[in-house]
Amino acid sequence: GTQLTSQKIYERIIKELEVNVSLKMTPGENNEYILWGRGELHLSVFIENLRREGFELQVSKPQVITKNIDGQTQEPVEELTVDVKSDFSSAVTGEVGKRKGLMTSQTENEDGTTRLMFEIPTRGLLGLRNNLLTLSRGSAVVSSIFLRFAPMSGAIAQMRNGVLTASETGKAVAYGLNNAQERGITFISPQTNVYEGMIVGLHARENDLDVNVTKEKKQSNVRSSGNDDAINLTPPTLFSLEQCIDFLEDDELLEATPKSLRLRKRILNANQRAKSKK
Repeated sequence: GTQLTSQKIYERIIKELEVNVSLKMTPGENNEYILWGRGELHLSVFIENLRREGFELQVSKPQVITKNIDGQTQEPVEELTVDVKSDFSSAVTGEVGKRKGLMTSQTENEDGTTRLMFEIPTRGLLGLRNNLLTLSRGSAVVSSIFLRFAPMSGAIAQMRNGVLTASETGKAVAYGLNNAQERGITFISPQTNVYEGMIVGLHARENDLDVNVTKEKKQSNVRSSGNDDAINLTPPTLFSLEQCIDFLEDDELLEATPKSLRLRKRILNANQRAKSKK
């Protein structure tokens, strides 16, 4: 990137506010800027424009805008409509139910699909679209519209497993990635530069796990059966900008640069992360 300082980012945001009437900005702490927009897509389009203009920045997990009405914190509720093949309707209902969604109607369409309608907090919609496309093998058509503000419902549980984070700074190698692959899904390929605290994959379990993807196979002058077998790596899972934003949890950041998208922990050092959780 060529635009690296927080002052440059601030000037670019101010310029955007003059023409983008739906965007608002308030200063945060530690050279952070809080952007208010009309959903994930609206904000991700602006972030993509910044990337293409040579900016480097870090993005946190999106937060839903709440209001204080009559001394009570209230959140937006939306009407969610999903048209999906009937075979996948139960899977869609289960996924939306995990996110505090309540079904209001279910009708059969003439083309063999089912129309499901829900009332769901906007919080539950974050990252839902990609999950429904995965569950329905790409057949779901999803739309939503604002209904009203309502009192805050209970907390929504984390929707994904923990992550695999790099424990060492260096260049990823096939041997280290093969070990990481046994513990989950990887996001990077060999020869990718990584740093401590960078997210390199999705763990198969709920907890986060540190892995050394820079670890090379020890050289030895002794041959033994099986040691020289070729390493077969599964192609890495690559995310778009919007998928990266949907993936984030509260303790994670997206590092967006003109050439790459990298996911990372807010606190890079593993020992400091462990202390912060206590």
